[in-house]
This record gives sequence, C-alpha cells and structure tokens, in this order.
Amino acid sequence: MDILRTWLFTIPVVAVLTAIGGTLSLMVSLVSSTGRWQHEVARVWARVVLFVSGVKVTVEGLEKIPPGGSFVFIANHRSFYDIPLVLPWINVQVRFLAKKSLFSVPFLGTHLKRAGHLVVNHSNARESLRTMSDAARVIQEREVSILLFPEGGRTYGDLEPFKDGAAYIAIKAGVPVIPIGLIGAGKILGNHGRIIRPGHVRMRIGDPIYTIDLTLADLKPLTHQMEERIGELIGQKVVAPATESVGV
Repeated sequence: MDILRTWLFTIPVVAVLTAIGGTLSLMVSLVSSTGRWQHEVARVWARVVLFVSGVKVTVEGLEKIPPGGSFVFIANHRSFYDIPLVLPWINVQVRFLAKKSLFSVPFLGTHLKRAGHLVVNHSNARESLRTMSDAARVIQEREVSILLFPEGGRTYGDLEPFKDGAAYIAIKAGVPVIPIGLIGAGKILGNHGRIIRPGHVRMRIGDPIYTIDLTLADLKPLTHQMEERIGELIGQKVVAPATESVGV
C-alpha cells in the first residue's frame, strides 16, 4: 500500500508543490533580494509536504532557542525529509549549506540560488573552507542563521563522526550552536529509500552551546561536544571519534 501511495500520490503531489514553491520563490525574489520572503515560502512548502506525506512532528525544546540573534543549527541526517522536518518550527531566518547537485534540480535549484543558500562541494577541501568562511560572513552581515548536518551526508542509522565545519562557522561568527535531534526520520524515507511512509517524528532541541570565548584552537573539542549533545538527544553514541579534516 505504501509503495502505491508513494508513486501514485505522494511523489507527484510533492513534485507539483515543489514546482509551485520554486515559482513563488522566484516571484518574491524579484521584490526582495534578501531571501527573507523565500524563506517564508519554503516554510509553508515544508508544512504542506509533511501534511501530504502523512508525517506528524512532535517538537520538544523550542523554548531553548534564545530570543533574537543568529545561530548555527545542527542536526543528525537520516532522510531526504530532514529539512522539511526542521524548517517549519524554527522561527528565525535560516540559510542552508546544500550539496552542489541540488542547485541543478529544477525549481528547487532556482529557489536555493535566489534565497541565498550556500553551495557545498564535498570533493574540494579548498572550496569547502571558502564556503564555511562565507557562511560565517553571511551570519554576521545578514543577521541570519545557518542550518547544516555535520555528519556530511545522510546516514543509515548510526550517528557518524562530525566534520568540523559547523564548529568552524560558529567560532568564526561568534554565535551559539543549537543542536537538534531527529528521531524516526529514517522510517519516513531512509537513505536511498524509495518508499515514503507516513509516520511520526520527534524533533528534540537541546541547550545552546556558546562559542563567544572560543578560538579555532577549540575546533576539535567543540566538534566533540556537538557529537555528544546530538547523541544525547537521539539516544546514540557516535560510531567513531570526530574526523581530523575541516569540512561540511
């Protein structure tokens, strides 16, 4: 039943919603180039996608996000649905670090470009470092927050070692890190999954990790701390120590 629902209903409807959302995003970008209206379009798109997909989200810890200011939001990454799962509930302007390939997807790519999201090229260390520096600058200059998945890509269930990119951005920008644990996202649509299953996801927001007195010498300890916080939120431990390379 789920496979029929996926291919005959959910995927076609989500594709149409994405096309409509991308078109609206393009239209509002002609009025404002800040990306703020595109962000609101994306939040509505995410809510409707979750509704159409039969996904319910329970959010815990919203009160832990300090009022005002900018942040680096981090989350574990199990599903294509992780961004729509997180986006509707964070009531601040958020930009993503998205894989280069996503910028080539019709409508979605247009939205990402016009809304001011940043390209990540995982295969090029120099470009990754430049992207992280750009992200820190965007946080400071545009007063927005950044959302990224420090495992570096979708996983198959285990909490993978974090790359140092999130810590680098937070330290350079001098903003708190807000950890988010997603529980159950992989059951909706797992890594390389082909069936979208209705279900329930818990989104747990942890206490902020402040970086105001940290320097790049604290990069590795901060990355370890982020791993531990996410692990506590989802009830897992990272499968290996944090990596030695700086990346996103």
